[in-house]
Amino acid sequence: MSSRPQTDTDTASVRRVLAVIPARGGSKGVPAKNLAPVGGVPLVARAVRACLGAGRVTDVVVSTDDPAIAAAARGAGAEVALRPADIAGDTATSEAAVLHALDTHEALHGAVVDVVLLVQCTSPFLTSEDVDGVCAAVVEDGADTAHTVAPFHGFVWREGDAGDTATGVNHDKSFRPRRQDRPQDFLETGAAYAMDAAGFRKAGHRFFGRTALVVTDPARVLEIDDPHDLARARALAPLLDPQATDLPTRDDIDAVVIDFDGTQTDDRVLIDSEGRELVAVHRGDGLGIAALRNAGLKLLILSTEQNAVVAARARKLRVPVLHGIDRKDLALKQWCEEQGVAPERVLYAGNDVNDLSCLALVGWPVAVANAHDTVRGAARAVTTIPGGDGAIREIAAWILGPSLTPTP
Repeated sequence: MSSRPQTDTDTASVRRVLAVIPARGGSKGVPAKNLAPVGGVPLVARAVRACLGAGRVTDVVVSTDDPAIAAAARGAGAEVALRPADIAGDTATSEAAVLHALDTHEALHGAVVDVVLLVQCTSPFLTSEDVDGVCAAVVEDGADTAHTVAPFHGFVWREGDAGDTATGVNHDKSFRPRRQDRPQDFLETGAAYAMDAAGFRKAGHRFFGRTALVVTDPARVLEIDDPHDLARARALAPLLDPQATDLPTRDDIDAVVIDFDGTQTDDRVLIDSEGRELVAVHRGDGLGIAALRNAGLKLLILSTEQNAVVAARARKLRVPVLHGIDRKDLALKQWCEEQGVAPERVLYAGNDVNDLSCLALVGWPVAVANAHDTVRGAARAVTTIPGGDGAIREIAAWILGPSLTPTP
């Protein structure tokens, strides 16, 4: 639910705090950016989770013009304010989206919002504690506005006009004081802002009156503006995200799709003198796949490589195979349609960057333990066992329970 339940006794004492997450669909730097998964969770859903986890936030609204983003927001537990076209273009301001969402929410619920938040889903490592911090600065400490910042100790330079010398912005270049002798500077993170709602309406922008700074962990400061930022976020997710505790069960999954090289093998290839390729697979994976098949799950091996080894292994396992596939995501989408399986109920297991498009399609993206860092960052769950050493058996145990008893 997007609104926290309140009793008659506490309604008068609790200030209504609305978190607004702008998430339009027209990103150019990273197409469909707000739906891009980091740690296996779309960016918009990560922002919703951070807001819902903040104790002082009473309501969460995602402002969007995109049906897919709206669906993801509702699925994560947020209310949706459908943004009109005149504030959905490249020149639209975040303040316009927040004001529209604020008006829409108040009209829908017939209740006045006391504090409004602007939360950016392009900051994937925002925490609930950060959101609570900016809320507290306004709700409890009397600030008019507050935003997240990180300690900054760098020397900032600005280039002059053609032929002019560069100048120091926050320092005199002729005098370089030690770090401990300089005043502490802070970098605006762009992640979370809180404003007194009445003051925001009057000012029309996010900074007015007394502004408080809420210091956050600089290791978590990252704004996704281009594909390189997204790749860095995915690589950092296994380090910065809490350890995943929600592993899939049989109730969550209708189909399991598995990459081959590096997922069912250790990614090494032996080539004999006649050019024939040999790979090693794990018998435990075969037992796990048999158990999944016997449990009634639809199965598919999906591989980029056109290789007789892949086909032979699929025959041995009695699993359909699609190999020699350039666009694995398109093949996976078509297979789901043919099988009548909803992608959100598919588990896809992979290990390398050519699996990223498939991981983004399914509800349960899984990386094996030795997967590329970017793949681990895009996964909802990561096995403890490397590919080729029984990782698929581990996944089968998640779904069916550790005492699975497959029929060979």
